Amino acid sequence: MAKDIKESEEKSQKEENFSNEKNSKLKSNKKNIVFFIVGILVFIIVLTIFFFDLIYPKLKSNLENTEKEKIELKYTETNSANSDGGIYITDVSEVVENVMPSIVAITSKTLISSGKFGPNFFGEDQYSEGAGSGIIISKSDKELMILTNNHVIEGANELSVQFINEKSYDAKVVGTSERKDIAVISVSLSDIDSDTLNNIKIATLGDSNELKVGNGIIAIGNALGYGQSVTTGVVSALNREVSIDNYTNKMIQLDAAINGGNSGGALLNSHGEVIGINSAKYSSSAISDSVNVEGMGVAIPISDVSELITTLMNGENDEGVTLGIEGYVINDSNSRYYNMPTGFYISKITSGSSADKSELEIGNIITKIDGNEVTSISDLQDVLNRLNKGDKVNLTISYINGREYKEKDITVTLS
Repeated sequence: MAKDIKESEEKSQKEENFSNEKNSKLKSNKKNIVFFIVGILVFIIVLTIFFFDLIYPKLKSNLENTEKEKIELKYTETNSANSDGGIYITDVSEVVENVMPSIVAITSKTLISSGKFGPNFFGEDQYSEGAGSGIIISKSDKELMILTNNHVIEGANELSVQFINEKSYDAKVVGTSERKDIAVISVSLSDIDSDTLNNIKIATLGDSNELKVGNGIIAIGNALGYGQSVTTGVVSALNREVSIDNYTNKMIQLDAAINGGNSGGALLNSHGEVIGINSAKYSSSAISDSVNVEGMGVAIPISDVSELITTLMNGENDEGVTLGIEGYVINDSNSRYYNMPTGFYISKITSGSSADKSELEIGNIITKIDGNEVTSISDLQDVLNRLNKGDKVNLTISYINGREYKEKDITVTLS
C-alpha cells in the first residue's frame, strides 16, 4: 500500500515536473516569437524609411524626367524672301555687264625730277605713274564728267582715262575736295571717237542712305592697274569713322576685296546703282599673322557727297563749311583763373555767315559741338569737315547772365 502511494506520488511528481518543463518551453517559445515579430517590424520600419528617403525620390525624379518633353535643337527654314540688297550675291554677270561701260581706268603721271638739272644722265624728265579708277557720272555739251578720289589725281601733271574699249584719252581736273577725298575730272567730247561714245554709259546713282548691314554689294575697279576687275561681298558696317590725310569721314565698311587701283571705282548695290566710291582698305605693316587685316575696305557713301559732286562738276571749289566765327580756346588753366567755362570763346562773327544767321553772339563760349567736348580748334574743325552746305550742327554754348554763366543748346544751319 505504502509502495503504491509512493509510486503514485513519484508519478504525480514526474507529471508535475513535465508540466512545468512544458510550460517553461512554451514561455520560452512565446518569448522567441515576440522577439522575432519585433525584429521583423523594426526591419520593415527601417526599410520603409530607407525607401522613402533614398529610393523613392530617385524613382520619382526618373519618372518625372520620363514624362517631361524632350528638349531638342530647333531649326527654322531658310528665309527665301528676296530683299533690296539680295540675300547673297552669287551671279553678278548681268549687273557687271550693264555697269562696266560706266567705269574707267585712270592713269596719273607726277613729275618727280627734271632732267635739265636733275640726276638723269640723258636730261629727260622723270615721272611717277599711279593707277586708279573712275565713274562716268554726267555729260555736258562739251565734256564727259568722271568721278574719282582726290588722292588718285592729287599732284598729277598728266592724266589719262581708259574706257571699256581700251582706248585712252587725256583728261583734266574740274574740281576737287580734299576733305571729302573726291574729285571730278573731264574728257573733251571732241577728243573721243564715235566708237568709244557708242560703247560707254553714264552710271546710275543710288541712295546709300537705304543701305543695311548685310546687303550684298559689288566693287568694280582698276585693281593694281591690271584693268577692270570685279569683287563681291556685303556691307560690313555703316557710318564707320575713317581718317585719311587728317580728315575724318563716315564711310561704308565692306568685305569685298579692295586693292591699289580700286580707288575711285564704283561700289554697287544688287540693282547696279552706284551707292559708294571705293576709297581705301585697312592694312597692317606688321609681320605677325595675328594682326593681318583681311576683308576691311571702305567706300564714301554717294548720298553724303551728291550735292558736293554737283558743285565740283560746275567748276566751283569746295571751300568746306564754316561757322564764320573767330576767337580763342579757353583751356583748363584759363578757366580756373578767369572763372569761365572751357571751350571756344567767340570774339568776332563774320557778317552774313552761318553764325550771323543764328543765335550765336560775341562772348558766347562753345563748349560742345554735336555732343563732343570742345577743347581745341580742331575739335570744331573735325566735325565741320564732315558736313556740307545746308547741314545742321548742334552747339552747346555758355553765355553770361548777370555774374554767372548759363548753358543752352542751339542749332546752326551751315553755309
